[in-house]
Amino acid sequence: MKILYHHRIASKDGQYVHIEELTRALTAAGHELIIVGPKVVESDDFGGEGGMVARLKRHVPKALYELMELGYSLLAYWRLSRAAKQHRPDVLYERYNLYLPTGVWLAKRMKLPMLLEINAPLFDERARYDGLALTGLARWSERYCWRGADGVLPVTEVLADRVRQEGVDPAKIHVIPNGIDWERFREIPDLDIAKQALGLDGQLVLGFTGFVREWHGLEGVVEVVAAGPSRHLLVVGDGPARASIEARARELGVADRVTITGIVNRDRVADYIAAFDIALQPDVVAYASPLKLFEYLAMGRAIIAPDRPNIREVLSHDGNAWLFDADTSQGLAEAIEHLCLAPALRQRLAVAARASIDQRGLTWAANAERVVQLFTRLGAGKTQQGSPQRKHGDGR
Repeated sequence: MKILYHHRIASKDGQYVHIEELTRALTAAGHELIIVGPKVVESDDFGGEGGMVARLKRHVPKALYELMELGYSLLAYWRLSRAAKQHRPDVLYERYNLYLPTGVWLAKRMKLPMLLEINAPLFDERARYDGLALTGLARWSERYCWRGADGVLPVTEVLADRVRQEGVDPAKIHVIPNGIDWERFREIPDLDIAKQALGLDGQLVLGFTGFVREWHGLEGVVEVVAAGPSRHLLVVGDGPARASIEARARELGVADRVTITGIVNRDRVADYIAAFDIALQPDVVAYASPLKLFEYLAMGRAIIAPDRPNIREVLSHDGNAWLFDADTSQGLAEAIEHLCLAPALRQRLAVAARASIDQRGLTWAANAERVVQLFTRLGAGKTQQGSPQRKHGDGR
């Protein structure tokens, strides 16, 4: 199958990981990928913010910036149309972004089966955190894209409920969570050896990976570190909460038992997770499918996470993780303390965590297979309705 893949990601972060992993899995399965998107992301280091785009967003008035976003969709349409004419794809796959009706436009004009991957309700998200100037236009663009695709792929059931609220036909909605590439996590280093490599011999390591924000509440984890001997907090990443975490560690006299690495190349993240006794997901956006959770599972770590609906789609309390009541102020600290004092429980959770990857098909290869199956069904449906399925020689 020849797949035209379109995105508007201009920052090399978790979004880019999803793109890279899924496209790699589709290619490994024997499909031809034509990827169309901003070139800046290809040259950035991991953690890069997209250069000019990031600067424009900071300095241009909101209304003008949003009009520029919609204007970009015209340029994107020209690029996507040119790629479609050159490569004659069988199908179109797009990663949803606000003010980006490009894929729907092209799919309708060229009668291409289209799947739209949805990772967040961006109208809600931007209206809440950044503010939107052109709310009517923004809401129209979101509904137009969600309703216009042949199939939509939210990453959680919680997000699927939000998509249904916008009038999308439930039959079009297919939940596909994030996953892992087994090749990155197939071999797990010995826990003690992994700790030695990081200078953490003899420590009980509480670990977190990713972009750390204030609402993660890691300052509270520092207090748990201070409450017991030989405990160490290892944060693999960076973010706006770094300063407050380090300040709290100094206040409690445990600065030497808190390590924040800064941004780490993706290829090395597993080396750090291998040293975790307990892997932390302190809190989560209500509709998200956190990439770190799947990495924790694959590495066979004892996971602590909030007892929220989207988390329960992947984790079960006292099964493959230990869930805590996120609505109580001491829920996370109590959960950590409990696992710190229960090595047998940690071992049991860790074994179940790793096993759940295959049990639930939480891999990028499985996701690629689901995508191809959906495209196949869409193609068959169009044929049955009298619209001939596209054929392009050896492209399938």
